[in-house]
Amino acid sequence: MSVFEGLQRDILSGKFARGKRLPSETELCLRYKVSRPTAARALRELQQMGVIVRRSGAGNYLASEPAVQTAKTHTLGIFVPGLGKTEILDPICNEITRFAQTLGCAVLWGDATTPIVTGADALQLCNEFIARKVDGVFFAPFESIPDRSHWNRKLADKLSQQKIPLVLLDRDLGEYPSRSEFDLVGIDNVAASIAITTHLLEQGRKRICFVARDNFPSTTDLRLLGCREAVRRFGMKARHQIPYFGDPSDPRFVSNLLKVSEPDAILCSNDQTAALLMRTLAQLKRAIPDEIAVAGFDDVHYSTLLTPPLTTMRQPCRELAQTAVKTLMERIQKPELPPRQIFHSHTLVMRQSTTPLELQA
Repeated sequence: MSVFEGLQRDILSGKFARGKRLPSETELCLRYKVSRPTAARALRELQQMGVIVRRSGAGNYLASEPAVQTAKTHTLGIFVPGLGKTEILDPICNEITRFAQTLGCAVLWGDATTPIVTGADALQLCNEFIARKVDGVFFAPFESIPDRSHWNRKLADKLSQQKIPLVLLDRDLGEYPSRSEFDLVGIDNVAASIAITTHLLEQGRKRICFVARDNFPSTTDLRLLGCREAVRRFGMKARHQIPYFGDPSDPRFVSNLLKVSEPDAILCSNDQTAALLMRTLAQLKRAIPDEIAVAGFDDVHYSTLLTPPLTTMRQPCRELAQTAVKTLMERIQKPELPPRQIFHSHTLVMRQSTTPLELQA
């Protein structure tokens, strides 16, 4: 357990009295066996959230009851189609709940045991949030249903008509390059894709394909755009980043890709797509990374368990969640603010699935 998570747990359990001093950085270092900068960062994050206050020369104290009481009036809803099956949004929503509860907010989840599958499912949950008078909603728009733009707009408009603020998670309502009037928290997918494609090119790969499953979200458009831009900057021919959309677990789809493009690297729209593709490549007796390098996006929990471990672009789930909570609280307090698009930094995680060609000799 991290210092931040441990302090959150203790605060929520009531271990620390309001206005009383918290453990010092030195005490936290000993308790959690971490460095002083790590302990200081955890305290700083809690201070930025308004959970603790720092008194010069005296240490850190849990915020007084009045400072937290304001947030206790807020009930926030998490509106994520497919919750419970979304590899990157599930951990983000978990973190959102922790942050919001630390601020004293109540958090309502859509039922993860019966995920939202259709637009009608989502409309029912939307009505439930309205009936329960939530103060704000975190909304991850649909990504894989027919007419998703219609349903995403319908749901957002319904909440807006009730003057319920929204913060969008990961992606916008419509198709790229449209931009809605709502706050959006995510990563810069174009920049992230440029970085990971450049990594593949710098490893000596010359024939790069981009693979995504059908009914992909707008984030995939942005990742494809970044892949194309990196190839252009590297002076490679456009045909070397031909996109393929289909089922990566289908040997016929993958065999056709290999026959037509003869790639020596494949960038996948996310880690799940990469995992399915790697399994199919193994069935087709194509060696990774000797013949084909494979990379993905998100750095989900099983990325290190694949054979070989997957090179991917990590999303900072905790930081995204913290920003989403802050953004929604600000939107509730200041509804007149202009719409914001807030991007967090991404991290390239290099593993054995993209070993440089020169190291394979």
